[in-house]
Amino acid sequence: MSPDPILAEAVAETYRAMLAAGLNRGASGNVSARCGDGFLITPSGRAAADTGAADIVPLGLDGEPRGVGRPSSEWRIHRDLYRSRPEVNAVVHAHSPFAVSLSCLRRAIPPFHYMVAVAGGHDIPCADYATFGSQALSDQILAVLRDRNACLMANHGLLAVGADLDAALDLAVEVESLCEQYWRASLMGEPVLLDAGEMDRVLLAFADYRKARR
Repeated sequence: MSPDPILAEAVAETYRAMLAAGLNRGASGNVSARCGDGFLITPSGRAAADTGAADIVPLGLDGEPRGVGRPSSEWRIHRDLYRSRPEVNAVVHAHSPFAVSLSCLRRAIPPFHYMVAVAGGHDIPCADYATFGSQALSDQILAVLRDRNACLMANHGLLAVGADLDAALDLAVEVESLCEQYWRASLMGEPVLLDAGEMDRVLLAFADYRKARR
């Protein structure tokens, strides 16, 4: 797999955009995009502000490097998502403040607002904890993302997937916003939740909206 320089720059740009959006600080979080029979991922330990196309690391779907550089420690999550979800072409992982706060409480985001359905279901689940960079963590993520496009990661952060980098980043921003709203509402009391019937109607409306846009 030869790295696509345009796609590599888009991955780096998305990583920098996460910093600008307040989703990450320093070298936290990571971004990847499917590329041929592999994927491109941000490097390990490099600050987003200093990351350019030349720093992006190519990997095969077997996890083997196809160039120079050390990939993000979370490369297993990205690899496994591309293997199991053919419709996913981009993955964004963030250590954003409100998602981290809720994840440390190990709380899913319930249907307190109809926009929770943007992640594909009635709630946004929180994956069980496992050590960062481990296969066990990837397994936990895949378990909760079987029918979702975003989740929280216990004592860690958030993860979002999409058909492209823009979609994955937009979803990550929306999930962080929902985390903040749920956190603030919970300070004042127990939020009133929408019932399953309403969430089903919202999911159907979202599906119709996406078809109309296409």
